[in-house]
Parts: sequence; structure tokens; C-alpha cells
Amino acid sequence: DRLAVLTATFQADTGVPARFTSSGRPRELASAVRLALYRVAQEALTNVRKHARPSRVEVSLTYLDDELTLTIEDFSAHPADPPVTPPGGGYGLTGMRERAELLGGILDAGPTDTGFLVKLRVPTEDDA
Repeated sequence: DRLAVLTATFQADTGVPARFTSSGRPRELASAVRLALYRVAQEALTNVRKHARPSRVEVSLTYLDDELTLTIEDFSAHPADPPVTPPGGGYGLTGMRERAELLGGILDAGPTDTGFLVKLRVPTEDDA
């Protein structure tokens, strides 16, 4: 629920259409996993706000049997446009990767043909 609110707040603050979706069988997650999901989404959306000119943003959470995947992707109406501010110099992506690693997960981030994608994958347990 907090990810949906975070996404809606991003949309309200920026005017950029933003959608949150969830798929799979939701289950209780360890507090460290919940916090990492929220902080990664928060940082990724902050990066979109600072560095992109998106026409829309999609945030999705997917529950798999033994893994949870969070993706934040921005789509630009003009993908060839340079970023609003050049990436680099900050610790956003580094911090997101460190959060992922602490949970035994992986964070991938990089440009796509239509924008930028951040993807967090963390292992889960049903009894967390």
C-alpha cells in the first residue's frame, strides 16, 4: 500500500502520469524487505524527478515463489533528450545496490530505449 501511495504522490507532485501495479500472491514480508522496497522506490522516483523528462512512470511489484521484484521505469516522449541533470556524483544507485546486497538481492539499473529502468530482486520467505 505504501508503494501505491508513494507512486500517487509522485504523480501529484510532478504532474507526470504514474501507475503502480502488483501481481502474484501477496504475503507478509520481513520488515527489512519492506523498508528496502520503499526506500528503493523512493530513491528511484527521486532520480526520475531530478534526471529525467518522463512522459510517464510505472512502478510494479511482482511476488514470485521465492523472489520479489520491484521495477521502476520512466518513459520519455523524447528518449534522445539529454537528462535534466547529468547522472553521477550522487550516491542514489550505490545506496540502492547496497540495500539489495544486504538482503541477498540484486539491483540492476540503466538506460532503456525509452527511458531508464531500476529493477530490484530480493529473495523472500513466506514466514518472514
